[in-house]
Amino acid sequence: MIEITNRITIDLIRKNNLVNKEITLKGWVWNVRSSGKIKFVILRDGTGFIQLVIEKNNVDESIFEMIEKLTQETVIEVKGIVVENSRLKFDKNKSNFNVAFIGYEIIVKDLKVLYKTQDYPITPKEHGIDFLLDNRHLWIRSSKQFAILRIRNTVKNSIREFLNKEGFIEFDSPILTPSACEGTTTLFEIDYFGDKMYLSQSGQLYVEAGALAFNKVYCFGPTFRAEKSKTRRHLMEFWMVEPEIAFATLEDIIYLAQNMISYIVSKVLENNLYELLILERDILKLENIRPPFYRITYKEAVELLNSKGINFEFGQDFGAPEETAISESFDKPVIITNYPKSIKPFYMKLDDSKEFVLNMDILAPEGYGEIVGGSQREDDYETLLKRMQEENIPIKDYQWYLDLRKYGTVKHAGFGLGIERTVAWICKLDHVRQAIPFPRMLYRYYP
Repeated sequence: MIEITNRITIDLIRKNNLVNKEITLKGWVWNVRSSGKIKFVILRDGTGFIQLVIEKNNVDESIFEMIEKLTQETVIEVKGIVVENSRLKFDKNKSNFNVAFIGYEIIVKDLKVLYKTQDYPITPKEHGIDFLLDNRHLWIRSSKQFAILRIRNTVKNSIREFLNKEGFIEFDSPILTPSACEGTTTLFEIDYFGDKMYLSQSGQLYVEAGALAFNKVYCFGPTFRAEKSKTRRHLMEFWMVEPEIAFATLEDIIYLAQNMISYIVSKVLENNLYELLILERDILKLENIRPPFYRITYKEAVELLNSKGINFEFGQDFGAPEETAISESFDKPVIITNYPKSIKPFYMKLDDSKEFVLNMDILAPEGYGEIVGGSQREDDYETLLKRMQEENIPIKDYQWYLDLRKYGTVKHAGFGLGIERTVAWICKLDHVRQAIPFPRMLYRYYP
């Protein structure tokens, strides 16, 4: 039972039958227009957008005259009656969809200005990306940024829902670590009372310990890479979920990752159709995301690149252009397995040839590249120690990690899924910088 109070939101109007109910809404003015004796205001309240209808005969004359003086982002409180409007029906096939298409509008009876905003810097005109990023604290109020970040919220919630249903527990990994996980060249170093510490590149090594204690675990949080890269897929700070499973093989995590990605997309389609329409996203392409995904080996991926006229040398790692070219060849995610050991970290288990590792990357379709990377982990103490020595990894710093292979070692495997890349793909964004509230990029850390 919905209590009709001033705590009502546009989201509640969308999801509940409040037709012919008198409600009070508080929010910010997004747009104002006039049509003779009727004026229209688009109101946003943080949960959505709705059209207010102010008819001259329904309100005091002072209110009617005040409407055209309302400025963008002025805060108002409005009282009125919720009515259906078939022209504003929520329809994914509308070619001219706008934010007010939720099927309802409000016939205003009273309106009060709570705070008048002057000279709001982000106007309906076109702005450059640097200006918008400098004003990111305000840009997140715009309709497309609102839609992206609501979808991000669904992505994160659906991941937790899925993993919890699969019997995982959340196992927090530290943000400050004494050693590297993904290579020493991308570490942010900090002083820790005279000692060197680093911002975490990944929680993987720690969730491996968690898996041997709790069987199925995952960590979920920010990770940091000091990569001097300015591509559309890179951030210095990004969020990642990392499941890890004891008694698991590469095949087990491939199965888990496909199902998790499919679950994420299904939940976005279920809960965020409105937001997808704001973004003008092709819904049919998302509806196609169901397992099984396509699957090729690293060797086959190299052959695919060469067949497309891209001169790619076997033994190199794929960069963004190669990932784009590969993923554009498939209409849903493609899983690439068995990379050469020379380009992958020491902890990945070798296959029988000892030249390749039991790993997988999952590339999103439509040219979006890698969103998941994972592997079966090396579970043999002597083999792991030898690989670490070959790569000149300081054994002392990783003795605790080697202990996991001395005391009750088992086959285990896991992967990491990047939140921003996944959101960028689902929303079809040009750059991951819009997939996080406040992006940290090379030379950009304000606000």
